[in-house]
Amino acid sequence: MSTNKGKERDEREYFSKDEGSQYSLHGILPPLGATARTNRRAKLSRCVISPFNPRYRIWQSYLVLLVFYTAWVSPFEFGFLDRPRVPLAVIDNVVNAFFAVDIVVTFFVAYLDKTTYLLIDNPQLIAKRYAKTWLVLDIVSTIPSEVARAILPPHFKTYGYFTILRLWRLRRVSAMFARLEKDRRYSYFWVRYSKLICVTLFTVHFAGCIFYFLAAHYRDPTRTWFGAATENFREQSLWVRYVTSMYWSIVTLTSIGYGDLHPVNSVEMVFDIFYMLFILGLQAYLIGNMTNLVVHGTARTRQFRDTIQAATGFAQRNQLPERLQEQMLAHLCLKFRTDSEGLQQQETLDALPKAIRSSISHFLFYSLVDNVYLFRGVSNDLLFQLVSEMKAEYIPPKEDIILQNEAPTEMYILVTGAVDLIRKANGVEQVVGVVNTGDVFGEIGVLCYRPQPFTVRTKRLTQLLRLNRTAFLNIVQANVGDGTIIINNLLQANLQSLETNFC
Repeated sequence: MSTNKGKERDEREYFSKDEGSQYSLHGILPPLGATARTNRRAKLSRCVISPFNPRYRIWQSYLVLLVFYTAWVSPFEFGFLDRPRVPLAVIDNVVNAFFAVDIVVTFFVAYLDKTTYLLIDNPQLIAKRYAKTWLVLDIVSTIPSEVARAILPPHFKTYGYFTILRLWRLRRVSAMFARLEKDRRYSYFWVRYSKLICVTLFTVHFAGCIFYFLAAHYRDPTRTWFGAATENFREQSLWVRYVTSMYWSIVTLTSIGYGDLHPVNSVEMVFDIFYMLFILGLQAYLIGNMTNLVVHGTARTRQFRDTIQAATGFAQRNQLPERLQEQMLAHLCLKFRTDSEGLQQQETLDALPKAIRSSISHFLFYSLVDNVYLFRGVSNDLLFQLVSEMKAEYIPPKEDIILQNEAPTEMYILVTGAVDLIRKANGVEQVVGVVNTGDVFGEIGVLCYRPQPFTVRTKRLTQLLRLNRTAFLNIVQANVGDGTIIINNLLQANLQSLETNFC
């Protein structure tokens, strides 16, 4: 019993609310690639910053830019500089100051608990979590190199040893790319492509700097990869030495290896072995990612071509009429075009809960269905149920939607476009009517349960609302009064049509 009470007390302390804090649905995770409004507007404790605050996001983005500078300058200082250079030393200390400020700011930034998905704004819990994770490495990576040289033993006083620890900041770049990959405002292809380029450039730069460091600090400069190719290489300009190192790193990374630059002593050979083993994994990573990006971009086109080829082969094997072949190909082409342009309407709706689908259908099509003559005077409840069961689809020009004398399975409402009503007698087709926006067709066959009296063919690109007969009758049977109104509307419309034709 005491254990349970202690556990309950710990939970109350963990989820305790200071004045002004709010632990509710306002702390739920934001949608992928976006910041949830509820998280942005959550009321947090005083002096606590939301991780979704736009200003804090700008601050983090600015620090990422500084990380790119660190990723270049830290290996460079380690490999090529033996003492501080005034411009770089000043800039390094300024950058370190920004990250030192971020350490202080982090103590006041709320975080999302991975178990409850709630924003934790308790300052003590924030500090405890930060102290257990990244605090030590963040502090070590901001210590100035001048202070580090004064603290380190004599063997480690070489300028640049301590700057390598600043590469810990690269985790911010990794987090940035992970966030951008989920952000729908940016192209996934270009985000991944940029990430692969950054990884490759950093690998080339880092390996070149390390390899030069091994040559510059070896006891016999003539027995190094650089000394074997160039005498007194230390007297050359910094630019020449840097370019030469990058040249070696790139030809090794690309597995070209011209042979003019190669490891000479055992230390260089060991480093080269590990570098080439790392390159095996890196190349597999790069090739695999680029292949996935290219295949992802062309998979839909390849699938479309395979579908067209299969449909053409099917039509030729079965000797289908040319017009029927054209209808098949036109329908497949339209489906590919709408899918490639992001118009996967039905697929999107099918992935949503029924309540959301009904709300979307009500918003898009309720006013249109309400004006259809067949549903005049029916209740709003019936209209809402009918709209929820309707499915929108596109039909290309010159395609048959309903065939004369086929079984009545569906009725349609025209959203955009136009269709012809065609009656075929003695092998001759005759247009007997035109259906325009907001009109319904196929209702006679569905309500009277008789073969469809007309062939319905599109005149141009048309959008329809399709309603299944079984679903329609099930809804009407549950609303007997509305069913009577629908039948009366049908009879009245047909009587008016007969009177018009008779006159």
